[in-house]
This record gives sequence, C-alpha cells and structure tokens, in this order.
Amino acid sequence: MPTARLYRNDGNEVKQGPIDLDESVFGITPNSHAVYEAEKMYLANQHQGTVRTQTRADVSYTSKKLFRQKGLGRARMGSVRSPSRVGGGRAHGPKPRDYRYEIPKKIRRLAIRSLLSSRAQADAVRIIEDLKFAEPKTKQMVAVLSNMELNNKKCLFLMDRSDEAINKSCRNIPGVTIDLACNAHVHELLHNDYLIFTREGLKQVEEALKG
Repeated sequence: MPTARLYRNDGNEVKQGPIDLDESVFGITPNSHAVYEAEKMYLANQHQGTVRTQTRADVSYTSKKLFRQKGLGRARMGSVRSPSRVGGGRAHGPKPRDYRYEIPKKIRRLAIRSLLSSRAQADAVRIIEDLKFAEPKTKQMVAVLSNMELNNKKCLFLMDRSDEAINKSCRNIPGVTIDLACNAHVHELLHNDYLIFTREGLKQVEEALKG
C-alpha cells in the first residue's frame, strides 16, 4: 500500500505517521510510453502554429526581367524574386497550421496515474492538512517549505480550491508551482520533483482517477 507523509498547516510533520494512498492511483506500475504520448500531445497543443514565410509571390520586388534571355552567355533568369537568389522568396516554407491533436482519455489517465505512482514510490508525495494564510506572505510559505525540508526543490502544490493569498505567497519562490488538483496535467507532474496535496485535493484526485 503506497503511503505519504502528512504535515500540518505550518509544515511540521504529524507524528501519527504517514497516511495510505489509493493503490489504483498511486500504486500502479508506471507506463513510460503513456507518459511520453501525453507529454508529446501537451507540447504539440501549446504550439501556436502561426509561423509563415514569404513565397516568390509575396516578396516585394520588381517583376522586370533582369537581363535578356540570349546573347550574354549567362543562365537565363526571369525574376529577382526567385528562391535561388539572395533576398528571393522561400520555396516550400512553413505556413500557418494547427498542431493540435488528442490521444484517448484512457491513455491520458494512465499517464497521470503513472506519474503519481512513480512519485509515490520515490517518497515524493506529501500531504498537508490545509494550506491557508490570513494574508499573502512569501516568508511564511518559505517557512512551510523549510519545515517540510523542501527548500530549493521543484515543488507542485495541488490545492482543492483557489486561494489568492496562497497564490501570491508562492509566485516569487523559484521552483514552486501551484495549481488546482482537479486541473493537474502530465507536463507539470513530470517537471516537478515533489507533489504536495492538500487533504481535500488528494480526495479529489483519487475520486477522479481511481478504478
């Protein structure tokens, strides 16, 4: 049964011991190919696809023939816009296109469960009772991370609710990311070393992914 350390709101560990995690979510054998496919899809969907080059029809030059066809002993040349000339249009250049595509929902869910399981196996999943500040305080968030022994680590806080005070307290700390647990996706799970769930956020993830 996979487990995770439990912490209080100030970052101090609860002495009662770790809590159990859902085995169907945090205890599967990680599938690296599903993670690869999900990450590739995410990056492709971020691609704007707005690049465009000028063809010979778009380049703003005269259309006058450069020199006469015969009699000079030179290769015939009809236009300065030709792709073979410096400053001419580009042949077969990129055009605007949509890079988006989707993989099956089962593969996306498997990828997320694979990453959660690999982090749990590495003892990189932490649970905090309820992260709540009266007002934004970066110093207070740094103290929480220090108590959890996660200073200078790449951490992802997965919350059960949006909290402006917590968001503002995290945004100036290098390596710290915050998101809603229900919005967690493969890219942020893959690129953060430690996952810190609020207790309610953990329930949301387990309810969404178990089975």
